[in-house]
Amino acid sequence: MSLEDARKRREAPLDTPTTLGSNATKDISAALTVLLADVFTLYVKTKNFHWHISGPHFRDYHLLLDEQAAQIFAMTDDIAERARKIGGTAIRSIGHIARARHIEDNDADFVSPDDMLAELKGDNLALTQRLRQTRNICDEHGDVASASLIENWIDQAERRTWFLFEATRRA
Repeated sequence: MSLEDARKRREAPLDTPTTLGSNATKDISAALTVLLADVFTLYVKTKNFHWHISGPHFRDYHLLLDEQAAQIFAMTDDIAERARKIGGTAIRSIGHIARARHIEDNDADFVSPDDMLAELKGDNLALTQRLRQTRNICDEHGDVASASLIENWIDQAERRTWFLFEATRRA
């Protein structure tokens, strides 16, 4: 293969075989890209708070956030690969994440443990909403495989929200 042939192959559009229509591929992969950006953002924020948590419940919160971060990170590859399987593309850079995400960063020098958990609870609620929106797009196009994955992620996000809520509740 010549250098020119190799360049042309790199520049050729993706043509992954799928039974979904081109509009489905565009709509679903676009929704998965936003979802992936939010998941990466939530992962980094959860790890940030895991590293910087302090106070009398340090060990419990530190372990909770580490467990939640691992669960969130486990979603990333499945989301990206699902977008690729249907003929779309996935996140390409940190800048791409920053442009596509809806969940906000937290760069504060200090955040109280209660505020950390409350913020993550809100972010997980927002992620649950994004997951539901993405699932609706999948349903519109008959993409049961993506919808099935998303249903499990909704359950996981609701569980994280519940744990964060209970950890901050003062009964």
